[in-house]
Amino acid sequence: MYERLKAMLIKEFIQVLRDPRMRFVVFIIPAVQTIIFGYAVNTDVRHVATAVYDLDNSSQSRELADRFLKSGYFELTERVSDEARARELIDRGEVKALLRMNHGFGAGLVGGRGATVQLILDGTDSNTAGIVLNYAMRIVNGYGSQLQLAAVKRAAGRTVPVRGVELASRAWYNENLESRNFFVPAVITNIVFIITMLLSSMAVVREKEIGTIEQVIVTPIGKGEFILGKTVPFVLIGFINVALVSLVAVFWFEVPLRGSLLLLFGSTAVFLMSSLGIGLLISTISRTQQQAMMSAFFVIFPAMLLSGFAFPIESMPEPVQWLTYLNPMRFFLVIIRSIFQKGVGLEILWPQLAALAVIGVVILTLAIARFKKNLS
Repeated sequence: MYERLKAMLIKEFIQVLRDPRMRFVVFIIPAVQTIIFGYAVNTDVRHVATAVYDLDNSSQSRELADRFLKSGYFELTERVSDEARARELIDRGEVKALLRMNHGFGAGLVGGRGATVQLILDGTDSNTAGIVLNYAMRIVNGYGSQLQLAAVKRAAGRTVPVRGVELASRAWYNENLESRNFFVPAVITNIVFIITMLLSSMAVVREKEIGTIEQVIVTPIGKGEFILGKTVPFVLIGFINVALVSLVAVFWFEVPLRGSLLLLFGSTAVFLMSSLGIGLLISTISRTQQQAMMSAFFVIFPAMLLSGFAFPIESMPEPVQWLTYLNPMRFFLVIIRSIFQKGVGLEILWPQLAALAVIGVVILTLAIARFKKNLS
């Protein structure tokens, strides 16, 4: 058995690694993709292109505009002087925010009547618009609180500071609330799932397409040995990809890795049961490698969308939320992010690992059963 399995493993490694382009795709592309994802997938909003339409031009209106521009979130593109130009900038997409203060803004504040400032946002990207609106509300509220405090001091005739309620906030795990720390570890899930599933989806169908499956059938190799010989090389490739992407995440993007490396690779092994099982199942029902690749892509994109990689599962419709429990990427994403950011252990992550194990066993069983049917 050992010699048969050894021969099968050598054959698969030669098949996968003999092409220099395939070696590049398997070992170099994951690191490149991680770097691209790390810079591209970023929900931190900075330097929002902003136009100021100040009809009042008072010291109060100028001070508020300066607060926006000095906050680091807003970047002045243009100071407009008429309605048509303001609309044109928004329509052309040259600015994402327009700060408008009407006549009487300063007089209203000085007279104690209050004043209204208008922020017009480009709502094409609702997520960015919501974040920008939150920034603007914090700036305006801070300015309003300062004016109220100054008014209280004048009314009391004192120069002693008047203290109010202060919020002392602290974010655990991701102290600076950097989206890169959230997204980069999740790239491990995507890359490992895509590469291992694509490779395994073409493993059996390649034998059928080039006509060697009949030779495999007549050899003394057993069904379990054949499956092991097909999957073990991809397991090792999956581990190498995890190591490469983790190195890029930690040393290039400085994403903290607070958890156990042993748990990281152990959970990867459990996750690979699902990704390789799906690939083998696709391979056994496909007639050509092209058909297998197209079928794999039909699985990859829904799995990524329903994994919680970019969109919170809690915001999805309830029937879709139940559907995500069939997706192994959902559970592995929780594990990866928890290991990197929280540093928690098996006592916290065992439900996700148990779910991954169940899904992996079921999918692998279906794949093996389907392979047996093909042999018959």
